[in-house]
Amino acid sequence: MKSEPNVFSIDDLQQCPRKTDPWNGVRNYQARNFMKDDMALGDGVLFYHSNCSPPGIAGYAEVAREAYPDASQFDKVSDYFDPKATKEKPRWFNVDIKFVRKTALLSLQDLREHPQLESMKVLQKGSRLSITPVTSQEWRYIQTLI
Repeated sequence: MKSEPNVFSIDDLQQCPRKTDPWNGVRNYQARNFMKDDMALGDGVLFYHSNCSPPGIAGYAEVAREAYPDASQFDKVSDYFDPKATKEKPRWFNVDIKFVRKTALLSLQDLREHPQLESMKVLQKGSRLSITPVTSQEWRYIQTLI
């Protein structure tokens, strides 16, 4: 899960009450579907800092609540308001994530140096999604790096 550290960082998550926060504001259908269809309670999350220098994995989190409607889609003053969304037919969902631990930054460049990770979605050219899946093999390999 990618976030710009000046918007919401691993430190911000650590400071949240109960160290848990909704991952809201996602307005890409593919990223939404990853949360809604593929993420389960207790799943591990690589918390990735993007649009910074250097970008990379800054820590671990876990799914603390499975997908539910993102309240910001109904809030008319929110940047994430969606006039087409209704309570009966929400368009956007989020999960809650819980802080697990910070790590030494594993930069994008560091990730690219490992052939075992060359298929990792976040490393693909043009990958701009805020949420991308990680295979169990990639997850295990990253554990050896951090």
